[in-house]
Amino acid sequence: MGDSFIIAIDFGTAYSGYAFSITPRNQKTEPCVRYWGEKSARETSKTPTCILFDKYKQFISFGYEAKEAYVSRMGADTKDNLFFESFKMSLYKRKLNLDMKIKATNGKEMKALQVFAEALKCLKEDALSYIAQHTAGKKFTASDFTWVLTVPAIWDHSAKEFMREAATQAGIVTKGKEDKLIIALEPEAASVYCKKLPSDGFIAENLGNVKLDQSPGTQYVVVDCGGGTIDITVHEVLEGGNLKELHKASGNDLGGQTVDRKFKQFLQEIFTGVWDDYEKKFPNEVQKIMYDFTIFKKHLDDVEISCPFNLGKMAERKKKIEKYFKKVQGATWDEGSIKISKEKLRVFFEESLLGISQSIRDIFKKTSKIKYILLVGGYAESEILRHHITDEFAEDCIILCPFRPQEVIMKGAVEFGRNQGVVASRKNPFTYGVGISQKFDKFRHKEDKKYTNKDGVWCGDIFMKLVDVGEDVRWNETREHTLYPVEAAQKAMSFSFYRTKKKNVAYIDEPDTEEIGSFIVESPDTTLGLNREIRLKIKFGFTEMTATGTDRESGSSQTIRINFMRK
Repeated sequence: MGDSFIIAIDFGTAYSGYAFSITPRNQKTEPCVRYWGEKSARETSKTPTCILFDKYKQFISFGYEAKEAYVSRMGADTKDNLFFESFKMSLYKRKLNLDMKIKATNGKEMKALQVFAEALKCLKEDALSYIAQHTAGKKFTASDFTWVLTVPAIWDHSAKEFMREAATQAGIVTKGKEDKLIIALEPEAASVYCKKLPSDGFIAENLGNVKLDQSPGTQYVVVDCGGGTIDITVHEVLEGGNLKELHKASGNDLGGQTVDRKFKQFLQEIFTGVWDDYEKKFPNEVQKIMYDFTIFKKHLDDVEISCPFNLGKMAERKKKIEKYFKKVQGATWDEGSIKISKEKLRVFFEESLLGISQSIRDIFKKTSKIKYILLVGGYAESEILRHHITDEFAEDCIILCPFRPQEVIMKGAVEFGRNQGVVASRKNPFTYGVGISQKFDKFRHKEDKKYTNKDGVWCGDIFMKLVDVGEDVRWNETREHTLYPVEAAQKAMSFSFYRTKKKNVAYIDEPDTEEIGSFIVESPDTTLGLNREIRLKIKFGFTEMTATGTDRESGSSQTIRINFMRK
């Protein structure tokens, strides 16, 4: 069965979904996507990333069902429920640990890990039952599949590690079977999928017959436009069709939800003195307005949103509703509807679009050979975004956006699960090193690092570099080093690993250098004293690093997956 059974989960800030394949890899079939929202007369390839718990922190529902349960809020006891949305952004640019807490909309806190694990568990269980329904009821368990979980490329290692832990707690993989879970980077998954698309797989706004050129040396930028983050990766096609990452992933947090936020601020401005109170009392109606807006913002037209009953009622108590519109530009009242001009709609996009353009421009400064910009992700469904990027960069390169850009990452992640080596090399984001001691040399070493034991005078805390920041690291590349004990009689050796953004580091306690993991290797046979060898192997897999220390004499070995989270 092997790697032919794959489920890829795209866990997004605003929306989440999955794609799967249960056909052998040599059969070139398109991955299947699960569609959501039948009960609410919708059909979307992703469901809102919302989750609802009761006051005892027990899981109630996820996705459209959670949103609707929260929005309808039947019964007095539901006000104590904990509702979380956009919680993926709590992992962006933050020092993470397994105990950190996040706030629900009512201000109550829960452990982030529990919230993420329950959401992933829900997607996992839905996938297994959905696939069973479409395979004549054949029963599957999670262990029958290789699972791929997508994360933004601009996330720190600790956030990727956090998602792996959440997936383990969700029962997606079990201890000892960690290799059945692959963490894939969102823009890379998109890139893998778009490589295969024919020219009619792209939105032909002003293109004619264009597809992604796969000849070696072709360079392109993947801009993954999500709800939370804009995630940018630069790839070059190698001989044989594999990809090389040209620059370290970059981006920002100015995704589609930035536009939603600006829209909401505008409503607040219109209904000054009413909106804040309204939002507290009728969060369900606010949710409905925001949902309607996400559909409107895909197109460059005037927006017409019917004014919810309670907002109208609360506003009228203070003054005639038309008067609220006198002091604002770009909005009018039209018999029960709030009309917003397309010019005003563009204004909501400005900050986000400027940020995206700037990030892309930074890449063009580094390389002049880029042939394409590939726009993917749910936010790329917006005409305003696509037109803006075309206006800004059409003279420099070809702009491509696949049909259904929201599905591209899920489908590409399935492909990625089959062929992890498709991105043959990546830019290393940090300088990694291991802490060691050396025989003290007064010309090279700092006096305050000197210490003495019965086997000599040593310098401690030395940063021994394993790999440089910005260096190309091949997929599954292994680097080897040999280390020695500092005491002839010691029967175990401890190794600690460090990372820094700096190129040159002499000692492990320098500023901006942090410890990222440690292990102990047993060395029971002390016959060779200080001449015993510990072979250190560092494997730069993909989104994780593993380190193995082996005592040459006894064969005793210890491996850790380097954990980037603070305990």
